[in-house]
Amino acid sequence: MNRSLYSLILFLITFSVHAQGMLAGKWESEVELGLVTTRGNTDTQNINAKATVINDREAWKHTGKLEVLNNSDNDTTTAEHYFASGKTAHKIDAKSYEFGLLSYEADRFSGYDYRASVSIGYGRTVIKTNAKTLDLELGAGARQSKVKDTGDTESENFLRGAGIFNWLVSDHATFGEELTVEAGEDSTITKSITSLKSQVAGNLATKITYIIKNTSNVPPTVKESDIELAVNLVFSY
Repeated sequence: MNRSLYSLILFLITFSVHAQGMLAGKWESEVELGLVTTRGNTDTQNINAKATVINDREAWKHTGKLEVLNNSDNDTTTAEHYFASGKTAHKIDAKSYEFGLLSYEADRFSGYDYRASVSIGYGRTVIKTNAKTLDLELGAGARQSKVKDTGDTESENFLRGAGIFNWLVSDHATFGEELTVEAGEDSTITKSITSLKSQVAGNLATKITYIIKNTSNVPPTVKESDIELAVNLVFSY
């Protein structure tokens, strides 16, 4: 693991800890670190790090995420991916909410220097039991992408649909599935995140995550689909 990745992991941990002092309400934080195998535009095994911070209040819920995947072999970068997002949801009632979402993604091997998007929409909890929850979201937004080879900037509007399912399988295991579709004027981005989190002891858990991302109408030298399989240690506090 190179020095820059060590520094970024330290930043993720510091971010998730100190963010809890910024606002009132209930806080949840997770930091993940582990091994990920990628297939698609990069075929490598890499170290990945993630941090998630959630601030849940009476009328609002704020969620921030940071992710990094980086690997070098003999001073040659074989994988480099960064992602950040911020989501704010205003609770209309016990089951309905309106939200705003910002995201930024930079992947050296995706054919784009960056992709940034903003969207707003409506969400509703259609299943809510002691063990299972299912949220469905519908909205619209705008996306800007910078093509790496040409330097051109592409802008488009899109419709966004999402389903977020969580199932407490047992006292020590949680299954999750998040499916997002952003159908734009020029391209459609579909992302599926399937996870299984198992408690080990106290605040320590293991998490297996399987991600499939498909982007239509990509640059000629880029593959449409990317697959990630990650096995991480998770610290919650």
